[in-house]
Amino acid sequence: MKNIKYIKITTAFLLLISISSCDDFLSEIPDNRTQIDTPEKISELLVYAYPLASYMDLAETMSDNVDDGELGSVSIKNEQSYNWEMHDETNIDSEAYYWDACYRAIAHANQALASINELGNPASLNPQKGEALMARAYSHFMLVSFWSNRYNPATAQTDLGIPYVTEPETQLLKKYTRNSVKEVFDFIQKDIEEGLKYVTNNYKEPKFHFNKDAAKAFASRFYLVKGDWDKVLEVSESIGSKPVGKLKDYATLSSLAPDIQFIEYGKSSYAANLLIGSPNSLLGRSASSNNFYLSDDKQTELFRTLTNPFGKAWLYDFYTYNSKTLFTPKFEEYFKYTNLTANIGEAYVGVVLLSYDEFYLNRIEALVMKGRTAEANTELEYFLGTRTTNYNPATDKLTEAKITTMYPVIADEFTPYYTMTPLQTSYVKAIAEARRRDFVHEGLRWLDVKRFNIVVTHPTFGKPTNILVKDDKRRAMQIPLSASNNGVEKNPR
Repeated sequence: MKNIKYIKITTAFLLLISISSCDDFLSEIPDNRTQIDTPEKISELLVYAYPLASYMDLAETMSDNVDDGELGSVSIKNEQSYNWEMHDETNIDSEAYYWDACYRAIAHANQALASINELGNPASLNPQKGEALMARAYSHFMLVSFWSNRYNPATAQTDLGIPYVTEPETQLLKKYTRNSVKEVFDFIQKDIEEGLKYVTNNYKEPKFHFNKDAAKAFASRFYLVKGDWDKVLEVSESIGSKPVGKLKDYATLSSLAPDIQFIEYGKSSYAANLLIGSPNSLLGRSASSNNFYLSDDKQTELFRTLTNPFGKAWLYDFYTYNSKTLFTPKFEEYFKYTNLTANIGEAYVGVVLLSYDEFYLNRIEALVMKGRTAEANTELEYFLGTRTTNYNPATDKLTEAKITTMYPVIADEFTPYYTMTPLQTSYVKAIAEARRRDFVHEGLRWLDVKRFNIVVTHPTFGKPTNILVKDDKRRAMQIPLSASNNGVEKNPR
């Protein structure tokens, strides 16, 4: 562990869209709206079709990646996420803030699609159409992942989903009803499959759009949750075996100073990154302000040498601001001043929404579930090797015996809606643990906690331990008051 008492957050220019023309467009009464009637205006509109808020902090805090850091001061939102309670606040990094950001992104995607249709749906606008469909599917998927029960085809038809919105807003304060989880997943799949036909790489900055591989990576995440292994393998075929140059180069990252690692991790030019977001978020300050974060004990539990299948040290670097909680450099903050005299403004942070690293792990899991264990073993060995200090491919080997010993089957530990053989269970556990470490701080662990129905235990100093049992109703976050007060049905408690 490397200690840093203070790392200055640099203030730099980030290509963020100012809240103007197209964003104001959706806040206007329909009769006052600017007409979106040219390809250029549609492309401009689609810049806003991605959530300008982050889920990562709240999702990570709900997972088993965090612990009580005993800092002494506690953020209310951080504590409420840790206890799986609804946020009282609706400001930056809150549940309501992300909900609103997703539906605002969906509104922009829907208006783009409507405008394309009004222009006669020409083939020349297929790239914009593909991006709008993928963006709409993405925001709805993230919403249903947080605010609904996990996907289970046996109950999806009656489980409460979220409103799937496919039309532009034409009235103020329109009332929406919740689709079932099945309906939401059917809509998402339809949008993904149509969007994949049209997405392109023809962007000035492709990593800020649903380019082809970003769209496939998102599709693999969706199909993995749905349990459609053939589809996961189909969309990930282009990755190939042992994708040299596509995964994060942790050997190089760990050789850099932490302030440089912050920047490198989320760079659009980094080959492993497929889709970059720039949400309005304080995510970059979580390591110094959140009590319920990666504690020293939790970091030791997850990243000690014994957790590495090759018995070597992991390449992940960890630092601390306060000697209580730790972080690995991932989130560079960019502060946009709104009043230089008063020294106030808004914080934005660069985040990786989709990457080859996740894409590759999704493919490996699908290989396991299709019974192609030898292939999965080869690919997982390669992936873990890129995260291991002094990895030697000639001597550091992964075997079925090693996997079943390190990741034994424990009754009722992993309980997805589908069945797994003992060997599949051990390999899926190994992949889930690899994903857990690789995306620490990024919230993806919560998606695995939900789909595998993993029990989570959250101790708090001086208080009773809080346990999230299997099928706990708190696994579906409560609908924000702004939505429930407008008629959206609440989740049962």
